[in-house]
Amino acid sequence: MSAEYHSSDVEQPAETRRPSRGVYWLPNLFTTGTLFGGFYAIVAAIDGNFSNAGIAIFVAMVADGLDGRVARWTNTQSDFGKEYDSICDMVAFGLAPAIVVYQWGIERIYDYGKFWGRFGWLACFFYAVAAALRLARFNTRSAADKRYFEGLPSPSAAATVASFIWLVSEFPVTGVVALSLAFAITICIGALMVSKFSYWSGKELNMRGRIPWVYAALIPLIYVVVSLAPVSLFTLFGLYAASAPLYWVWRKLTRKKRVTESS
Repeated sequence: MSAEYHSSDVEQPAETRRPSRGVYWLPNLFTTGTLFGGFYAIVAAIDGNFSNAGIAIFVAMVADGLDGRVARWTNTQSDFGKEYDSICDMVAFGLAPAIVVYQWGIERIYDYGKFWGRFGWLACFFYAVAAALRLARFNTRSAADKRYFEGLPSPSAAATVASFIWLVSEFPVTGVVALSLAFAITICIGALMVSKFSYWSGKELNMRGRIPWVYAALIPLIYVVVSLAPVSLFTLFGLYAASAPLYWVWRKLTRKKRVTESS
């Protein structure tokens, strides 16, 4: 093509045409949904509606899972969208779960002494810091193996904490044991986010290709998860959070056993 022709003067193939401006904002709308879920969770927790707070965090998870896929489907990935997504994730999966836990009962530990009160406050802050570090590490490092995440993903961490608070808010759970369990889970989940444990990402699954018939068994499982929420959600995400450290322990034990048998 000669230099005097401008690219806009030539009709481009359909597959190379840039999407319209409205399409570019579509993924950001889902990202805004993530921010809204985190914001509403904080407001609901302040008002004492912890079931709604837990549901809002799961809504944020759904929106967060859709924005990246929509951006890839519409070929509208951008640096702005990446930065906006990271900020919204920090609110929805970093600050919101920490505040929900604190509002649910960590502050009640002050009734058992200043030490417990400060420890509970620091537990929630530690979770927020861990989420920020986890997101920063994810944005600055390229994974060597796309099949695994380094450390527990922040949405899964938020889901574990939120489903626990959602679960205990449905029952008259009180006392120092329940409160200690709440901030113990918060600390452990925060530590898993900044750990180096490898968590399965599921990115190797090709949803566009032929789906094996065995996956049809997931349909009743999804029904059970929805119908028994929040029990099933806490069980599901709790097992996922524990899977990596348990697998690491199992590998250590089996390796030690093989070395003993060989010697």
